[in-house]
Amino acid sequence: MSTVEGSCDPAFTGVRDLLARTVADGAEIGAAIAVRVGGRMVVDIWGGHTDQDRTAPWVADTLVNVWSTTKTPVAMLAHLLADRGELDLDAPVARYWPEFAAHGKHDLPVHYLLSHRAGLPALREPVQPDDLYDWKLMAERLAGTEPWWEPGTACGYHALTYGWLVGEVIRRVSGSSVGEFLRAEFAGPLGVDFHIGLPDSEHHRVATLVQPPSPDAEARAALYTQLPPVVLATLGNPALTGAAANEPAWRRAEIPAANGHATARGIAALYGVLAGRGTVDGREYLSAAQVERVREGQGPAVDVVLGFGIGGRETETGLGVLLSGADGHYGPNERAMGHDGFGGSFGLADPEADLSIGYAMNLMGAYILDDPRKMAVIDAVYQAL
Repeated sequence: MSTVEGSCDPAFTGVRDLLARTVADGAEIGAAIAVRVGGRMVVDIWGGHTDQDRTAPWVADTLVNVWSTTKTPVAMLAHLLADRGELDLDAPVARYWPEFAAHGKHDLPVHYLLSHRAGLPALREPVQPDDLYDWKLMAERLAGTEPWWEPGTACGYHALTYGWLVGEVIRRVSGSSVGEFLRAEFAGPLGVDFHIGLPDSEHHRVATLVQPPSPDAEARAALYTQLPPVVLATLGNPALTGAAANEPAWRRAEIPAANGHATARGIAALYGVLAGRGTVDGREYLSAAQVERVREGQGPAVDVVLGFGIGGRETETGLGVLLSGADGHYGPNERAMGHDGFGGSFGLADPEADLSIGYAMNLMGAYILDDPRKMAVIDAVYQAL
């Protein structure tokens, strides 16, 4: 078995053994797992390597781009502003962002942004990869975009646009960028590594993401012919691979739907705020009532963007999270919540068990939801409780 470093409570030896096996058998290049129970870190382990050639070992402070695992911390900032009475999640977005009212969006409420019901999962005009680094440009384009469906009538994953939509509301209300606000309100006080907009001085700590082999061109073309325009635009405008996140420009930009850089420990700590019903080590970061609003179910639905990739199964979002539900996306508690990241990372919060999990890796898988490695980690953790 591969060597695993870090600390692990004896009750969670099965989690350590799982990581050792997956690194040894090549299911991982490098990865880290962190688990908090009752506010105490019971698992904080890592193993493998940060590069495809397996020359640089994964260490305690290795960072990795965790893609959409970033979305829940971003949502937590909106909930923080709501807790303070500065943001009404039921009010129109245009109250805080007047330009957003264009194309009939004047009554669209903030909570539609948080629950992927705004009808804005993609822009209609071509987007170049470098455009993603220009906050003002992306916010202006989204404000001027006509929804793809009547807001509130469907759920469709806002893969990249989520970050600018929710983030611009945060910026308008708080006066800070999302990355600055996250650092000031959560990551800094908690003393954790979770960054949106990574300083150049920290780039040396980032693991290189390794993209799995792509389908051949013929298979890819056949797949694309089956996809409706909204799906093609959401997932392919612009088309991104895991390699995009290895670029310095990506790392230093603020792309709050997709470019959080974190340790597994940092993920577990931020999701631990939700697991602790808003309180960590005696400090209240969110009220218990606001945490309940985070996991306020918006109704099961087949996601119009992701449904094709998960066999048409219904999923249910809260306001910034996906709910575990009957399918157990985040363990046996149907009211547990979390978020998956492109390629396999995830964060989980179970307030009933006061449990949070963070998982980060650099060998990207092909699953949209419920990567087998994710489910194996969750199973191992719950078996140890």
